[in-house]
Amino acid sequence: MLSQLRPAIAMIVLFTALTGIAYPLAITGIAQVAMKGPADGSMITRNGTVVGSALIGENFATDRFFQGRPSATSAPDPKDATKTVDAPYNAANSSGSNLGPTSQKLVDRVKASVAALGGSPAKSVAADAVTTSASGLDPDISPAYAAMQIGRVASARKLDAAKIQALVANNTVGSALFGNSRVQVLQLNVALEDLDPTPAAAAPAASSTTKPADNANAAAAPAAQ
Repeated sequence: MLSQLRPAIAMIVLFTALTGIAYPLAITGIAQVAMKGPADGSMITRNGTVVGSALIGENFATDRFFQGRPSATSAPDPKDATKTVDAPYNAANSSGSNLGPTSQKLVDRVKASVAALGGSPAKSVAADAVTTSASGLDPDISPAYAAMQIGRVASARKLDAAKIQALVANNTVGSALFGNSRVQVLQLNVALEDLDPTPAAAAPAASSTTKPADNANAAAAPAAQ
């Protein structure tokens, strides 16, 4: 009996050590040497403090910051656990709106968003300014959407729009083999804070529906450091 169990036990111990300890340690070590930044989550720092990840979008709610595309993520309703409430960029509940192209609710929402941004048949707006992503957590926006926000940000910060435009250009990443040019919103807002820091008294508190760094209004501002 023992002679039959011994090989089975030995194989369990061997493969547990190989696949559960040796392999993860080896892959982790290789990743830390070969690509430490991506292996650690592509974190973005400001003054030595981690303010977020380049892979996860965050909710910017004030005119002083560039804002990401609309987000359809939600969170449990604190008043009724069987229901949900809107919670933009809630990293704990990645989701899209699940509204199809024939949905009247989607059409009405997009029309309202276009109108709010001053769009019209004669004046188009960037598509990502009025549409949500499948994840609700997109970290990037198009250069066209960033350009739409330059005037608002410059006005809120009382800065020359040309300075903001140059900042956007410096933080625009061109396409490689596939895809389009894009602007990483958090990275752009960190650069914006370096140019014109938000006064501590004006820095909003972090949202309770996301991790502390997810409300980048606070994360990028000096008060959150």
